[in-house]
Amino acid sequence: MANHLHELFEHGQSVWMDNLSRDILTSGELASAIASGNIRGITSNPAIFEKAIAGNAIYDTAIAEAVQDGKDVQGVYETLAFADIQAAADLLRPVYESSNGVDGYVSIEVSPNLAGDTAGTIAEAQRFWQTLNRPNIMIKIPGTAAGFPAIEATIAAGIPVNVTLLFSVADYEQTAMAYIRGLEALAAQGQSVKVASVASFFLSRIDTKIDARLQALAATADETQQAKLNSLMGKAAIANAKMAYQRYKEIYNTAAWQALAAQGALEQRLLWASTSTKNPTYSDVMYVDNLVGDNTVNTMPPETIDACIDHCDVSDRLEANLDQARQVLADFTELGIDLDVVMQELQTEGIDKFVKPFASLMKSLETKMASLQPTSV
Repeated sequence: MANHLHELFEHGQSVWMDNLSRDILTSGELASAIASGNIRGITSNPAIFEKAIAGNAIYDTAIAEAVQDGKDVQGVYETLAFADIQAAADLLRPVYESSNGVDGYVSIEVSPNLAGDTAGTIAEAQRFWQTLNRPNIMIKIPGTAAGFPAIEATIAAGIPVNVTLLFSVADYEQTAMAYIRGLEALAAQGQSVKVASVASFFLSRIDTKIDARLQALAATADETQQAKLNSLMGKAAIANAKMAYQRYKEIYNTAAWQALAAQGALEQRLLWASTSTKNPTYSDVMYVDNLVGDNTVNTMPPETIDACIDHCDVSDRLEANLDQARQVLADFTELGIDLDVVMQELQTEGIDKFVKPFASLMKSLETKMASLQPTSV
């Protein structure tokens, strides 16, 4: 039976997995997924680490050892997370080398509490990079007003960056410009400009929020208006992503970029994130099938990977029906749905969705540390 996941790579798209835990490392599950060619990278975030670590006895020995070493809760967290990140990076190293540094990365996010702190983000990105000490690590930095200068500085330090929590095309453009400025700084210093980066564009959360607004409008609409509103359900995220890809093509077709490319610079690929479908009436692979395009990445949770292996319908659709995508976005404006406001709300909520599980994880670790403290005799 055909593995549809492999077809994505034939169309220029890399699959990364949005999941990491010690369980899949020790069981051999991750090694098998890499060896089979199903995945070419890993993304993680505070919510993923909370799910992996909280209440999981597999980490108890490492926690106890860290406690004995006198580490505080932040130190314990980093001991656990860094070990998993390094192990995954080592498994992906052959992919990194065979792809000439394009794929094979593992992403780890700076503390979500630093989302508004440029200097703090830069310092933590550099500390993570130095401590992890693997060439195929990407540091995740949110694409916020405070994040853009941190992205530029981190790239200028030669550190690969995964820009996260992007929702609007305007913020994507700021991300791309920050990346290019960082590379230009490297070039001016006579250093290599081959520093990989991806721009993680979120999907399902957009449809969840906009669909709710469409439903609210439909509650007081007449039959004709309801039909129009219903026709727009589940259409926002894909239309928005298609416009981002068009902007990507424009940015990387400029003379400024060509000068960097001639020195070996890699294009900052768009990465489709938040690809698990939240509405059960939609296809569980809608954010895969509709966004297949050259030089892109799709990061999927395990359940979406399994679904895609089984029944993805792979074809180059990222640049299909662009006029229709533009009309969809225009229709939202006509309905009074301000997409800029929606995207900003989503980014703010996205940061909160990382802050809360991170705080919860710290609390769980403190409880676990207390229970594993050696008893005095």
